[in-house]
Amino acid sequence: MTLRASALLLFAVACSSPRQERPPPPGPDTSLVDPGAAADLLFEQRCTPCHGPTGAGDGAASAALNPRPPSFHDPAWQKSVPDEYIEKIVTHGGQSVGKSASMPPNPDLAGKQAIVAALRNKVRGFGRR
Repeated sequence: MTLRASALLLFAVACSSPRQERPPPPGPDTSLVDPGAAADLLFEQRCTPCHGPTGAGDGAASAALNPRPPSFHDPAWQKSVPDEYIEKIVTHGGQSVGKSASMPPNPDLAGKQAIVAALRNKVRGFGRR
């Protein structure tokens, strides 16, 4: 068999058999993520700089903010805000509730209600300490 005939035969076989596409590489499946663990990690990465590691409003960046972040330990603050407020400010930022634009939105959390609820529970948990 000549080289040309071999190439034509390979081409014919390759084109006649059904193509099997490779599946896309797996991305993070948030349905498999523990919402509480995700909330802990998100709080540490995104919230701690302003709110502090214990939610006292004393993060390293808080000194430069006006107004400063509230202390989540403050019973008066805890009573003054409904759960929906906390969830909205986490997802849409401070301006969405008439507060400072220094509190950034987290649009990547839209549609991840279990994680947002776990973040709310974390904020509420600081008030029970």
